[in-house]
Amino acid sequence: MNSLQRMATAAVGLALCLTATGATTATATADPAARGTSKTACRPPAPQQPGTSASHTISSGGRERAYRLHLPADYAKKRDWPVVLAYHGRGNTGAGTEEFSKLSTLPAVVVYPEGVIGTGDEDRQAWQGAPYAAAGVDDVRFTEDLLDRLESTLCVDERRVYATGKSNGAGFISTLLACRLADRIAAIAPVAAALYPTGEPCEPSRPVPVIEFHGTGDVTIPYAGDADRGLPAIQDWVAEWATRNGCDSRARDQVTEPDITVSHWRGCDRGAEVRHVAVTDGGHTWPGADSYSGGGYTTQTIEAHEVLWRFLRPFRTPASSHH
Repeated sequence: MNSLQRMATAAVGLALCLTATGATTATATADPAARGTSKTACRPPAPQQPGTSASHTISSGGRERAYRLHLPADYAKKRDWPVVLAYHGRGNTGAGTEEFSKLSTLPAVVVYPEGVIGTGDEDRQAWQGAPYAAAGVDDVRFTEDLLDRLESTLCVDERRVYATGKSNGAGFISTLLACRLADRIAAIAPVAAALYPTGEPCEPSRPVPVIEFHGTGDVTIPYAGDADRGLPAIQDWVAEWATRNGCDSRARDQVTEPDITVSHWRGCDRGAEVRHVAVTDGGHTWPGADSYSGGGYTTQTIEAHEVLWRFLRPFRTPASSHH
């Protein structure tokens, strides 16, 4: 990727019509220059038709790894698209996650990496860090290799790479990816995260903004935690992340919908805000999903893809943070 592409700032004028939580948009680390629109069209040829999703492969760690790529319909019109990485839950797929999450409706290049079949019952894809993950698989390295591929072949903004995921995928981005790859991941948005202990401390190179969604009625990954599996209470985990980011010790709580409570930590280092979206009685589900995303109650009072995008989109990694 040439220096002009690396230095390109992202256009955020594309509006979303949000029916979200009412939580304010985080702007502390927004790049003022990015408020305009990109005036240069994308030059590299698109690997697929804009407006479509397609499967691709890449070699990583001696394995052939797969991912699903979605390009916006107007992809060719600018050269600095943000990237959303979306990691499926255990036993799910990129295509399944694309269907229920609605992430491909966002004004971004959206990538759905595929995990490697892990251990335990049935042949189920999983991510590094969980007790059922396949041994010897480095999914952080896979992500790095995937980003190298995307940044060298697509018209994307290297400073606006965001990660989200469901369950095991959300746990991976929260306990490993954001901790090790903070120079390339601008912010994260885990949903119903399976936060299994990895045995290593989370020490990101910079404060990483996070918005976390979890149902209080989740029986798969309990909101109150599960000591037998080493799973923390969700509120404790989010508060710990806020401490890591140097935020104010107390969160501000706001009931934004009858079944939605948003906790917001302010005063964070470098504007790296932390939010927690609790769904009262919510199950192991993706808020707003219209198709099956897990067991239990699925709220329709918010759309997770809209809420997380409104939070994520202003954040950027520091200039010249890699390459």
